[in-house]
Amino acid sequence: MVCITGGGTGGHLRIVSVLREELNKLGIKPIYIGSIHGKDREWVGENPEGWTATYFLDSRGVVNQKGLKRIEAVRNILRESKKAVQLMDKHNVQKVISVGGYSAAPASFGAVTTPDRELYIHEQNSILGRLNQVLEPFAVRLFNSFFGKDPYPVDESFFTYARTRKKLEKIIFLGGSQGAHAINQIALQMAPYLRNAGIEIIHQTGARDFKFVKERYEKMGIEAEIFSFTHHLPEKLHKADLAISRAGASTLWELVSNGLPTIFVPYPYAAGNHQYFNAHYLEERGLAKIMKEEEFEVGKLLNLVEEIGRQLEPISVELQKMNTPKGGEQIVKEILLYTPPPSLTKRVTLWDLLLRWVRNK
Repeated sequence: MVCITGGGTGGHLRIVSVLREELNKLGIKPIYIGSIHGKDREWVGENPEGWTATYFLDSRGVVNQKGLKRIEAVRNILRESKKAVQLMDKHNVQKVISVGGYSAAPASFGAVTTPDRELYIHEQNSILGRLNQVLEPFAVRLFNSFFGKDPYPVDESFFTYARTRKKLEKIIFLGGSQGAHAINQIALQMAPYLRNAGIEIIHQTGARDFKFVKERYEKMGIEAEIFSFTHHLPEKLHKADLAISRAGASTLWELVSNGLPTIFVPYPYAAGNHQYFNAHYLEERGLAKIMKEEEFEVGKLLNLVEEIGRQLEPISVELQKMNTPKGGEQIVKEILLYTPPPSLTKRVTLWDLLLRWVRNK
């Protein structure tokens, strides 16, 4: 049996969805172990028939806690890790796939502290998350598309709706699954200039700002294709010639797979500033531009739009070479077919793991 664990954010959970779908195609219904916190229940609950069982534990982060809260967080992870081991014993789990996030801790800790289980990690970002830094020495394999050169598992529809951009006629603004107030403000400030240039607007607002953004466009007399959230993002991307977007890993690789040139506005408070480094991976290859949120000026961003607009076709062509379809299938088949030698299945005590996690800065 296979267990998939981790989540918390839309980026982590999109990987969960892709890996579950690939296992289902092979006739395997994995179990899922996530958290009652974050978005795990919302995402995984959308397709419960794809799972043998789903479990949501009271897992919480440790690193950012202080004083008594940190002590309680350590007690919590000890308790929840024991529960995860019991659940994996119940389902005879041999392989655990972690996509990261604090909700991955109980099952991941359980995998490397009990015999006859293998831990595989998918690190979405260009730098290792804190939990993955702790677990990586004990994992059989770590998959990564930035420094590891593995394919990034995105839904196949992003490849299906890919196209080579040649002329700048539509821009899409993306704030991630939750929307981003800063991206929304940027879009509204740019809208009059884009209208004057004859560029159409597609805008993902997020639920919280949808009404506000809609009213602002109406007040300015600007027609825009506005939506709060959609399950048909590949079709939306297909219409656009340029994106202005956050730089979460799943969003970035979806844009890459779609061949859509992008100006990234990284979320400045992401752990380890990982969104900036995700975007920098493309920028240093001449395939994207970055505008830091704190440095935003309409004029500067319009200059970037003009600059990247002159290079749409070569950038779009090169982006489509950077990821390969069926990334999830490749990862799942490698995990299922691989039997690691004993030297790669290191065991460690739960207390040692906790000390590594608490001390990790």
